[in-house]
Amino acid sequence: MEALGRWRADWRYPTALLCIYGFFSTVKPLEPFLTLYLTGPDKNLTTEQVNNQIFPVWTYSYLSVLVPVFLLTDWLRYKPVVVFQAATLLVTTATLLWLRSVAAMQAMQFFYGVVTASEVAYFSYIYSVVDPKRYRKATSYSRSVQLLGYTVGSVLGQLLLSLELMSFNGILVLTLALTAAALLASCLLPMPRRSMFFHRGAAAEGKGPQAEGLEEPGGGRRCSQTLLQLWRDFRQCYSSRRLLYWSVWWAMATCGYNQTTNYVQVLWEHVQPSQNFSMYNGGVEAVSNLLGAATAYGIGFTEVRWEQWGELALGGFSGLGAGALFLMTFTGSIWVCYTGYVVFKCLYMLLITIAMYQIAADLSMERYALVFGANNFGAVALQTVITSVVVDSGGLGLSIIPQFTVYASYFAVIAVVFSLRGLFTIWRSNKSHDATSAVKEEPPDSEEHRF
Repeated sequence: MEALGRWRADWRYPTALLCIYGFFSTVKPLEPFLTLYLTGPDKNLTTEQVNNQIFPVWTYSYLSVLVPVFLLTDWLRYKPVVVFQAATLLVTTATLLWLRSVAAMQAMQFFYGVVTASEVAYFSYIYSVVDPKRYRKATSYSRSVQLLGYTVGSVLGQLLLSLELMSFNGILVLTLALTAAALLASCLLPMPRRSMFFHRGAAAEGKGPQAEGLEEPGGGRRCSQTLLQLWRDFRQCYSSRRLLYWSVWWAMATCGYNQTTNYVQVLWEHVQPSQNFSMYNGGVEAVSNLLGAATAYGIGFTEVRWEQWGELALGGFSGLGAGALFLMTFTGSIWVCYTGYVVFKCLYMLLITIAMYQIAADLSMERYALVFGANNFGAVALQTVITSVVVDSGGLGLSIIPQFTVYASYFAVIAVVFSLRGLFTIWRSNKSHDATSAVKEEPPDSEEHRF
């Protein structure tokens, strides 16, 4: 028992439980085939209903709960929101399995939006229970295991359907069991005694009565002071032009990426109807995840002055992403469409990794969490505007080909703007370097000859 107690007090215990939770909650074998399932005989919905009435609900749900969940996650100290996320994911899967109507599927998308917004608890929990010197390892484990879960889920779904080992409903029952395991793991997580914003006192380390006062929840004044400090930090962070430009790209690109991944299954079904072809959506998702992770990992070994060349890279690679989207939109080959998607996803993973590094370089953990949340909110707010105008049946309600034409054009605009900005940054940097060199090379006795 003593050995068990020592292990539970070690940083590996909460990290291991969080990784178990992260793995089981992300193994979703049906996700790459969701459109196929909804438009098939099990649900018997039309492509227009799925595209224009059901999928947009996720965006609206995500936006509506993102800020409250972000604040409550810190106020409740992470674990309750992790448990809530697992329970909501269980409700989402059960709704998808047992209900059939358009309204029920819209409710399912609402719950899934809540699940997505609650991911902030998963990514933040580990920083409240491990020492700062363990942050890098713990973060690496928790993020890697999520990628492993997504990849295993995609491959598993592809194998089960291609080999006809399970029906869609059977896969959902399996997903329910995996989600129940994730819920159990979340309940076993230790309860943190501190958080980044509302409970950043040192009571957990026993540093005196003043710290204990900070941990007491009697809160109106302390809550208002914390919110005021968050606002001050927000203004100070975004007063940096470099951080602002990178954050604008982050929000715009993440918006376009989310729109593309949300509706790409509808495009695949349009290019090659599943009645005439064995779909390989799961395999494509697995390959794109692995190549995207390898690309993001490899960028860490490149020696590039991103502060000088970064904005041009954002523009150039965004242009390649736009080209991949145009190719996906207008090709008649499903394999070309699959290839374009893999290229697009790898480019986004590459650039978002660079952006995260550049933004995090000069920020504390608390301010990075604030900027991360603000950038994601900006992305979802922009995505909501695009969804309501372009996709929603209450707006233009465009079919899938015009939709993807809009998304490709959107990335083309991003490419032009950031390429021009990048060229200006390089020109200004070179001009400044030349001026500095001229001053250094000027001989000391040349003061009288300057005119």
